[in-house]
Amino acid sequence: MSTTTKDAPTKNRRRPARGGSGPETTDEQNAEKGFQASEKLTDSLQAVLVDLIELSIQGKQAHWNVVGKNFRDTHLQLDEIIDAAREFSDEVAERMRALHALPDGRSDTIAETTTLPEFPQGEVDTSEVIDLITQRLDATVGTVRDVHDDVDDEDPTSADILHGVLERLEQLSWMVSAENRVARTS
Repeated sequence: MSTTTKDAPTKNRRRPARGGSGPETTDEQNAEKGFQASEKLTDSLQAVLVDLIELSIQGKQAHWNVVGKNFRDTHLQLDEIIDAAREFSDEVAERMRALHALPDGRSDTIAETTTLPEFPQGEVDTSEVIDLITQRLDATVGTVRDVHDDVDDEDPTSADILHGVLERLEQLSWMVSAENRVARTS
């Protein structure tokens, strides 16, 4: 005769995976453990986050108000910049959360702390938009480069994210700025 005993389920207790014995710790025991960002690392990533968000906002402003020669190409190129800035800002913010830091993407924080100059209101000619967006891409790259070494010293994984940001934004800056360049003659 066999008897079966049934243990009462424990609140917040994980069940072992089928075919094995998984971790049996409570959700409370798993909360907020692991590497935690220092204040300096948090501030560095926040500075990058702010400029990326501002870059996407200013890119949209330019996108809506650009006019002139090569409008369509410029309009589409701005979409690429906006998409990249949004993807990178999300990646940086999520990395901050993984390190138990709190990203701040509120509009007043962005306006008060961005290093990017204000974008002009109204219609802007394509050639001027090219120069303005190139300046903003370069300013964002400057922020990333300013914090990179300190980030790398504390958290090489976060620095890897910054490498991707640098690579793409520098490429976009080169591609956008080429629109207004004149070929060098030897």
